[in-house]
Amino acid sequence: MGDFGVVSSTKGSDLANAHAVDGNRTNQQQNRRNSKLSGYGLNRADFRQVSENGFGDGDNSYAHSMAYYKDHILVGTSRATMALLGAGDKGGMKDVSLDAWPVEIKHRVYSQEFETKRARAEIWRLNPETGEWKRVYQAPMVHGSDGTWMSRDLGYRAMAVFQGASDAEPALYVSAWSRSRGYGMQLLRSTDGETFEAAGPPGLGGVDCTSTRSLVPFKDMLFTSPTGATGGRQNASGIAAVLVSRDPAKGEWAHANTRGFGDLSNIGVFEMLATDDYLYAGTANLAKGYQLWRTKAEGEPPFEWTQLLKDGAERGRTSQGVVSMAEFHGDIYIGSGVQKGGIDKANKVGPVGPELIRFDPRSGAYDVIVGNKRTPDGPLSGMLPGFNNAFSGSIYKQGVHDGWLYAGTQDWLVFLLYRDMEKLGSPAAKIFSRIDIEEFVETWGGYDLWRSRDGENWVPVTRCGFENPFNHGVRNILSTPHGVYIGSQNQFGPHSAFRKPDGAWEYRFNPRGGTEIWHGCAR
Repeated sequence: MGDFGVVSSTKGSDLANAHAVDGNRTNQQQNRRNSKLSGYGLNRADFRQVSENGFGDGDNSYAHSMAYYKDHILVGTSRATMALLGAGDKGGMKDVSLDAWPVEIKHRVYSQEFETKRARAEIWRLNPETGEWKRVYQAPMVHGSDGTWMSRDLGYRAMAVFQGASDAEPALYVSAWSRSRGYGMQLLRSTDGETFEAAGPPGLGGVDCTSTRSLVPFKDMLFTSPTGATGGRQNASGIAAVLVSRDPAKGEWAHANTRGFGDLSNIGVFEMLATDDYLYAGTANLAKGYQLWRTKAEGEPPFEWTQLLKDGAERGRTSQGVVSMAEFHGDIYIGSGVQKGGIDKANKVGPVGPELIRFDPRSGAYDVIVGNKRTPDGPLSGMLPGFNNAFSGSIYKQGVHDGWLYAGTQDWLVFLLYRDMEKLGSPAAKIFSRIDIEEFVETWGGYDLWRSRDGENWVPVTRCGFENPFNHGVRNILSTPHGVYIGSQNQFGPHSAFRKPDGAWEYRFNPRGGTEIWHGCAR
């Protein structure tokens, strides 16, 4: 348990006035342990794969967004992300320091071949009753700002069901990942889950950014935040801005906060969460560690925000950003992360594992659930950063289903396949040079998915990406009446680098490359 060390507001309010302390801290903890502990969560045997190889196209790298709409599962993909990094920015290749590029690159970004065949983001729709998938949307080809013939959208990073002021019924809104030569962030809108149209002009709120990672309905308003910029910075907009709209169908957006919440070292808002009473926003801050803010969103924007946590919950810059959040038993669970999958060479951070923090919105105190020891009684799960996994870079996604909290990680172990350990010279590399890396990755590679009934005691669902080391991130956890759906980050398709017996590299079809969807339900 850490003391609530910061109470401030961009408009000068005080947390004590915003929300009264609710009862004794010890009693609250005991109530959590006693609340609804009956019932069983889902185990590995309760999950089955319902989509593989990126819906049959390994260039579908991410199940980047998911939603349940009109009794169907909608999935928005992002395309050829590893190829994009390698083909578009040689600096990006150098930054990750690989001896072989993991996927085959035949064409440069913005070439006709790359744009027409690899870069067009897609939306897929599943009928959970029949198990039939259908591609319902593909990004259109357009002329870019310099006349380049290109795919308008590289990915669809967020979805939300929301009814705005001019919506006759709840509509599905989708955020598009624009291109460097495009015209800025864009939303799509659908009222049937099959046909989509642009919702307002590109460039939401006049912000010069390429994408947004969050779409969050709260109090008859839709909130979002730019989390991408040009130059390969898909997760660092440089602007910690929250945007709000009461009528996104018409493209009417306003700024919901002051710039950076008054702290220009905040370079983005990576994740937001709505509860009954508050909207929470977690920042990315490379200099000091993440911050957590909240607002009641009353009156007209910009709203009054209260700061809840700072300096990465006192861990500092090794908790660069809030990557995931969930509300569970009245508390806010905050998963941290470090960019570049846990190894940020540019800022000399990592490899370092992420933490899971539990914030009490009534008292303002927090507990370390998974992470570094702060006080004699933590971490409460007994597990160190990354759920005791040294290869975990972030608590990538959280979700609540059937009374259980699920948390999925992002794992970088699979990238060791593309390094020559004997060349590195570090103590860790010398250890790895003595073992069979391929066997080690095959056994332990892939994301971890954990579940908890009380937020403190955790059991694993899978420690190896459902037996696929190329599934290196849990990108979505979607609870539906039909069960829970897990969407992965898997950038290793369609053709990956494999080492031949003579040590040379060759590219060949990877039967386990491309995003996968797994469905969990009691059987």
